[in-house]
Amino acid sequence: MATTAVRKTAEARREEILEAALDEFAGHGLEGASTDAIARSAGISQPYLFRLFGTKKGLYLASTERCFDDAYVTFRTASDDLTGEEALEAMGKAYKQMITDDPRRLKAQMQAYSACDDPDVRAVVQQGFGRLVELAESKGVPPERVVRFFAFGMLINVMMAMNLYELDRPWATRLVENCLKGA
Repeated sequence: MATTAVRKTAEARREEILEAALDEFAGHGLEGASTDAIARSAGISQPYLFRLFGTKKGLYLASTERCFDDAYVTFRTASDDLTGEEALEAMGKAYKQMITDDPRRLKAQMQAYSACDDPDVRAVVQQGFGRLVELAESKGVPPERVVRFFAFGMLINVMMAMNLYELDRPWATRLVENCLKGA
């Protein structure tokens, strides 16, 4: 009995490629990532990858955009029907859970911030980060509180990137404990 292969749509393939790209770009950044590794991971040929995304940079931009879109959806879903501090707290908890559950997302964001010397990357990062800021602002908190929310979030990003939550050093322990208190 012959089995019939099910052809995937270009959109389904695109999703698989973006997932494989997240792995590679999170670990190696724009310059160090291998499109060959991404194509192999997605089970496609490199020419097909380029047919869908044009260039390695085009794929990187799409992957970065997806990463920020996922953060936006996480923030929006967590804060649905909430305002003020309650909304910000829900966004913060949901974001921390997202990057704890899938550390690639944090690594990909950190790689994107580092690649902002490229004007195209910078534009995508500015757009994605701007949407997050606008969402937080829409929750009815003062602008200075939005600044503190994102400043604290960036500190959490850096602490997680350095794995301070598991570092047994007095300074790291103090920082983590105070961070967990919301200081």
